[in-house]
Amino acid sequence: MKLSQENLQYLAPGTIVPTYPRNQLKTRIVHLGFGAFHRAHQAVYADQLAAQFGSDWGFCEVNLMGGEQQITDLNAQDRLYSVAEMAPEGWSSRVVGVVRRAIHGEIDGINTVLEAMAEPDIAIVSITITEKGYCHQPSTGKLEENHPGILHDIAHPQSPKSAPGVIVEALRLRRERQLPAFTVMSCDNMPDNGHVTRNVILGLAKLQSEELAQWIEDHVSFPSTMVDRIVPAVTPETLDKITQQLGGVHDSVGVACEPFRQWVIEDNFVNGRPEWEKVGVELVQEVLPFEEMKLRMLNGSHSFLAYLGYLAGYAHINDCMHDDNYVAAAYHLMLNEQAPTLRTQGVDLVAYADSLIERYRNTALKHRTWQIAMDGSQKLPQRMLDSVRYHLKHNSNFDCLALGIAGWMRYVSGTDEQGYPIEVSDPLLAQLQALVSASQDGPERVNALLSLDLVFGNELPKNQKFVDCITQAYIHLISYGARQSVAKLVQGFSSPFSLH
Repeated sequence: MKLSQENLQYLAPGTIVPTYPRNQLKTRIVHLGFGAFHRAHQAVYADQLAAQFGSDWGFCEVNLMGGEQQITDLNAQDRLYSVAEMAPEGWSSRVVGVVRRAIHGEIDGINTVLEAMAEPDIAIVSITITEKGYCHQPSTGKLEENHPGILHDIAHPQSPKSAPGVIVEALRLRRERQLPAFTVMSCDNMPDNGHVTRNVILGLAKLQSEELAQWIEDHVSFPSTMVDRIVPAVTPETLDKITQQLGGVHDSVGVACEPFRQWVIEDNFVNGRPEWEKVGVELVQEVLPFEEMKLRMLNGSHSFLAYLGYLAGYAHINDCMHDDNYVAAAYHLMLNEQAPTLRTQGVDLVAYADSLIERYRNTALKHRTWQIAMDGSQKLPQRMLDSVRYHLKHNSNFDCLALGIAGWMRYVSGTDEQGYPIEVSDPLLAQLQALVSASQDGPERVNALLSLDLVFGNELPKNQKFVDCITQAYIHLISYGARQSVAKLVQGFSSPFSLH
């Protein structure tokens, strides 16, 4: 039996289901990127608003490339799906009903997507397309003008392929039809994500039409957000468990996540917004301090554990938490190397670090180190390298950060410590493989990877202290392996990282 409006009556007792009239929802938000995180985060808040406060804000869900089956399955389930919260003491489930429409750029055609975004009721276009979907330079936050998708969209603006291209063309249609602009809201893990989004949208628009670019600059807002919820990749085992939770009803689009969630939004909307504050969302004037706190303390420690955990043979983050040295290293990284770089005020960072360690210990969360390790070239700048720049400027130690960066270099070299190939997933994979194959393992490998200016920029590779620290950490990984390197790092916290 499949999940559907008719089959809601057969769900297990205790499952939260939509009690609001779904047909009275208006399609007011188009969301690009119907992935697991969006399903477990933004859409849940909208579902709560509809259920508890009668909100009529509904979603049109869009996948531009990939995820065809998700859209097909969602439509087959009357646009319903479930979210299971995984706590060590047990799981709980809710069915989300705020999706009014679901379309795919390749199945339904890009014109269908553009027309949906040009509907008069659309007030917000939100996006979860991961860092690589922005077609930007991670080291600068600016548009990558030579990106294949961007080159295509410059040449063929009315049949775009990239997410920035789709947004620019939809805004052109609204301007042409004298419709109000929409707000573009990024919900991806990037510092100042609204500013990055603005950079790429205006950057592309200027390459197409100065007049359109000026209209966008005058009429569109790009609020920054901070989003937080651990959502492991969905596996067949996850779907089986969700079916059990739903009392035997199968949900092909179901997702499982941790109980914790947080959302901080810059309150800057040009065409209205839901009353998110009624369901716990923090609406603030400046999001960046919150973003930096989360990106560096949570995501930075996650990446550290992902690379060094994977190399040590730990398949999941909670497996790393069984190793006291990995716990100590992650804790030290958060409080001694990331926290000093932050601008947050009134936040107990020690309590925040404690809460993160507890979340990582959640045995019900099978969050794969391999999943977190994906797309590292896009993640390193904001998760680790910005903090390194702070320490270089202030002449302070960054031993954990150095080992984490060296761990990424060891990981993208493509072979684990047992000699088995690593399935590296990264948008710069071809460049990484070329640099690796053309360099000997050791200092030469480090220098080769540091030449990747899209990741490291121009200044860091010229800083001898930075190069020396990363090289030492990398040699340590070659000599001792990840597990022993982390242990030695923990033992030497009172003195600078060294080979001895």
